[in-house]
Amino acid sequence: ILLLLRNPKDVATSFYHFSNGMSPIPSYDTWDDFFVAFMTKKMPWGCYFEYLSKWNKYAADENVMTITYEELKENPVLGVKNIAAFFGISLSEKELQSVVERSSFQSMKENSQKTHGAFGNILFRKGGISDWKNLFSEDQNEKMDKAFEEHIGGTKLGIKLKYEVYCKA
Repeated sequence: ILLLLRNPKDVATSFYHFSNGMSPIPSYDTWDDFFVAFMTKKMPWGCYFEYLSKWNKYAADENVMTITYEELKENPVLGVKNIAAFFGISLSEKELQSVVERSSFQSMKENSQKTHGAFGNILFRKGGISDWKNLFSEDQNEKMDKAFEEHIGGTKLGIKLKYEVYCKA
């Protein structure tokens, strides 16, 4: 099992834009309204922190590889090598480069109309890291940090996320 994690602040930011672009799910008039819903567990697919907490009990299993979106953005070649090794897949240098190129956010965005139809533009917005800084107030940032610590701060997944997101930033 490959478990992909992402900075909860960027998850919230991405989901805010996604939910406002998808008519079947609730949209929000303002970022502040969305933030309250996100922090009070009123998301259509549940609470991200609870999701991480549930996965944490499997994080040490030998059949689970945990990687962060931030790791993959920082060094996609190493990320793909590690994923291939975990699954026992041998890749030539040419195959490795092909996977890295074809799985880049830019490539997926460019092909999104073919692969995801009308949803492509909604699913593939920016693909960056730290876009949350464009939405979060200082108070919201502090509330998110506190919730992170309360839910998963000292867990294996929490420590991994904290290192990849906060220590390398």
